[in-house]
Amino acid sequence: MKIENLSKKLVNAFLKNKLINPLPKNITKNIKKSNEFRKLCESKIKKEIIGFKAGGTGIPVLKKLKEKEPFYASVYKQNFLKSGKSVKINKYTLGVELEVCYLIKKKFFLSSQKISKNNITKYISHMAPCIEVVGYRQRKKGIKYLGDLCSDFGANIKFLIGQKKKYKKINIGNLKTNITNKKNNLFINGNTNTVYINPLNSLRFVLNKIKKDRINLKKNFYVFTGSTVGIVPLKNKGIYIGKIEKLGSVKTLIK
Repeated sequence: MKIENLSKKLVNAFLKNKLINPLPKNITKNIKKSNEFRKLCESKIKKEIIGFKAGGTGIPVLKKLKEKEPFYASVYKQNFLKSGKSVKINKYTLGVELEVCYLIKKKFFLSSQKISKNNITKYISHMAPCIEVVGYRQRKKGIKYLGDLCSDFGANIKFLIGQKKKYKKINIGNLKTNITNKKNNLFINGNTNTVYINPLNSLRFVLNKIKKDRINLKKNFYVFTGSTVGIVPLKNKGIYIGKIEKLGSVKTLIK
């Protein structure tokens, strides 16, 4: 099937919450082609974008999948919820992640300078903990290539955001995190240092990519930096609570 037709099928699945057959390997195996396919699909969605996510930010994951860097994908308003809301899953949902997210000032789009460690913080307005539910709009399981995630709208199903805090400099590169489901005796520990060594590195990566791709939302926007706990499989439904030291907590009801 031609790339154009495949993109229309995936876009339809995204908009109508349906499932399609797996995308062919010639799209998912090569991250460059996966990115091109993602951009083609995103160009067909006319819904509001509220920000961007980074994926594949764990260094061991990148090494295992033989990739040099993460990817980014757009996040749509329809997939953005407040903490405590419920999310319905299916058997192709991969799991949940716990992330640091940043609210970025719209003045970022007016800047022509490359984003560096030295200038990045002046663009940050707020930060917050968030849970991401990740999965496919395809009848497939597991992750063979980074392109599996990238090509399917970054594998984003939903983001749930906790209370935002005004940005201040804290040791964001070494904060303890955990995600729990008491009913199922699930307790997974994590650390922000698993996110591209530091979530600010992930943020910088995304900001420079969207600058390179000449994207301009003309408003404040979110950047979701990647998981501090890996992908936690959803063996059972119920309430999942994520906590990030110094940032607070976020929860969702998985149905």
